[in-house]
Amino acid sequence: MRTLLLALVCFAPLGCSAGQLRGTVSHVTDGDTVWVRPDDGTPAQQVRIEGIDAPEICQVFGRQSRDALAQQLLRKRVTLLTRGQDDYRRTVARVHVGRADVGKWMVSHGYAWSYKFRSDSGPYRRDELHARSQRLGLWDEGDPERPRDFRVRHGSCH
Repeated sequence: MRTLLLALVCFAPLGCSAGQLRGTVSHVTDGDTVWVRPDDGTPAQQVRIEGIDAPEICQVFGRQSRDALAQQLLRKRVTLLTRGQDDYRRTVARVHVGRADVGKWMVSHGYAWSYKFRSDSGPYRRDELHARSQRLGLWDEGDPERPRDFRVRHGSCH
């Protein structure tokens, strides 16, 4: 399933540019999107963290999710394992601070879901199950509404 997801990302209008990039996080938009200034001096890139889906900023727990991500990443050097671009022209990437996988941290602490695609439960499914069982973060309130369902019912926050 990951191959299918990668293929879909790679066939987005802007094509596929898998690789590695290092830079500094200059802004945190929400719980799964940041801006990174590459070390090579090229313009900052909007980055969608691969493998997670965080609450919308106007959704319940959206601000807490964003603030947790900001605490982990803002003004820190990161390594991006890029996969391509999404429909919104954001770079899709796994994000690491040192050896720590930031997507895994967000899900395991209850700040995001493991991104599901069709029958694929996503790369952090076990971490999500652990956070649910421990009632961490957004799971403290019971069964929160998934961001994609929230967007269907309420539209985008922007």
